[in-house]
Amino acid sequence: MKQWLALRTAGICLALGLALMAAAVQAQGARVTVNGQPITDQQINDRANLLRLEGQGSSNSARVQLATDSLIDDTIKLAEASRLGISVSDGQVDSAFANIATNMRSSVSNLTNILTQNGVNPQSLRDRLEAAIAWQQVVSQVLRSRVQLSELDLEMQAAEQVTPALGFDYILKEVLFVIPQGSGISASRRTAEANQFRSRYNGCDTAVDLAIQFTDAAVRDLGRRHATQLPEAIANELAGLTVGQISSPRVVENGVSMLAICEKAEAEDLTFLTEELRQEAGTDALQAEAEAYLARLRSSATIIRR
Repeated sequence: MKQWLALRTAGICLALGLALMAAAVQAQGARVTVNGQPITDQQINDRANLLRLEGQGSSNSARVQLATDSLIDDTIKLAEASRLGISVSDGQVDSAFANIATNMRSSVSNLTNILTQNGVNPQSLRDRLEAAIAWQQVVSQVLRSRVQLSELDLEMQAAEQVTPALGFDYILKEVLFVIPQGSGISASRRTAEANQFRSRYNGCDTAVDLAIQFTDAAVRDLGRRHATQLPEAIANELAGLTVGQISSPRVVENGVSMLAICEKAEAEDLTFLTEELRQEAGTDALQAEAEAYLARLRSSATIIRR
């Protein structure tokens, strides 16, 4: 009995000793704790390497500080999301990671290799994406309803932006001189051909018949467009043209484009300007609310730096 008790006591002491050792090791590795949640030196180094690859921070010490602050914010964001019952799935993170690869015109495996070859742990990027997705859902759930925009103010701002060139309504056709991919045909050559078309152009009714006489020239109906829906430079040019005329050639993504005016009428329409202002103002207001919300969470958090 005594021997069993001694062995049991020794076992308890050993387990306690191992637990204390593990706690000491964990404490040594934690540079910061946020509400008891540790942020390790390795996490900070990984995030700093990611910032280096992105060109952020003027020095290593500056990147370490930025990395530490961003990880603190991420920890707070994830904790708030968890409190609200919001979770981010691996699939959501995978999708966001893949979107970054697509925007870089790369594959997921290539993006992973780029990160690894530059000393960046891919998990660091995935962790940041998880926090960003969680915070987006927090902001949408908690703050979006608080953003109130004055329709009168938006309409007044839109009216202030209206110039004489933006007071017209059009029915348009686009004449596109296509530059086939990989053809080696220069934009200057297609522009010259477009100018030939323009010199012979005699109105919307004959646009298709004229286009047939040129190689890789297409005509498509754009339908009704208000000037506020068009790029400013094009709206300004069209304002000086009349029905039956066509704009000067412009190089676009897939060729050289001209716009033909089939109908034109004076019509002030603030709808599109108002909607653009609504989106801009709503985004700015929501961002301000989100920053204030995060600042409040940060100020009430228990942050211990080693």
